[in-house]
Amino acid sequence: MEHTQTYDGSTDPDQGNSGSADPSSGEGRLVGSDRVLAVLKQLARYPDGVGLEELTRVIGSPKPTVHRALGALRRAGLADQDVRGRYLLGDEFLRMAFAHHEARPDHVRLRPLLQTLAVRFGETAHYAVLDGREVVYRAKVDPPTGAVRLTSTVGGRNPAHATGVGKVLLAHELDTLDAVRQWIGGTPLERRTPRTPCTAGELHRALETTRQRGYAVDDQENETGVNCLALPVYATSPTSPSGAVSVSALTYRTPLRSLVDAVDEIRAALGPLSAPHRPVRPRTP
Repeated sequence: MEHTQTYDGSTDPDQGNSGSADPSSGEGRLVGSDRVLAVLKQLARYPDGVGLEELTRVIGSPKPTVHRALGALRRAGLADQDVRGRYLLGDEFLRMAFAHHEARPDHVRLRPLLQTLAVRFGETAHYAVLDGREVVYRAKVDPPTGAVRLTSTVGGRNPAHATGVGKVLLAHELDTLDAVRQWIGGTPLERRTPRTPCTAGELHRALETTRQRGYAVDDQENETGVNCLALPVYATSPTSPSGAVSVSALTYRTPLRSLVDAVDEIRAALGPLSAPHRPVRPRTP
């Protein structure tokens, strides 16, 4: 599930190209380049376009300043306006995004592997990296057949603690209960389903099991009706994973037990990108 971030700010005079919020008006207020980038990010959530009134409401800035931000984006080719007067991402933005994505080394190297896994299991295969408390999906391949598919997207995010790819990467970062507690900090972990590990103790036990197995599972912990098995990928270092590959399946179609039984096959498909299965200890400072 994706969450829309709302930006707050009751007054918003132009501040040139300042990239930070005015400290006198509170943290939530956006000025200058921050406002322009906030508008750009919101446009990505509306592939069919969005009107100025709705965009103003979501951003939380006055209409004239949102309109000026849209003007700057349109002049750069990063936004456009259709015949209905609705705003959407511009062709230049899409050109840059697709060109960059196609040229990324992880996309080029891993897409054939993901295609193999998607065909083999008839389910969705992902490659994701860890970014703080979340995982970011860098590549995705859907199965060639099947009427029901996952809604995940390249560039989409999910909580690391609730996903197989997140847990397999956190297992290499957080080796003790204290480390897990420090990682959680003062912000409680989101409970996506009744099975999500949300306490430090629950997550620590899950990471210990992951280290012993050499793989992680998501047993309907991020989304009810979806499970997955994830393995680390060593694309840049033999000791530290650059990311993780997962096979994500609908539970009624591919039970978790079927994925676990095929873990050696999945590991073999990774080839040189997979480290030998052994109980691993995470990195130490």
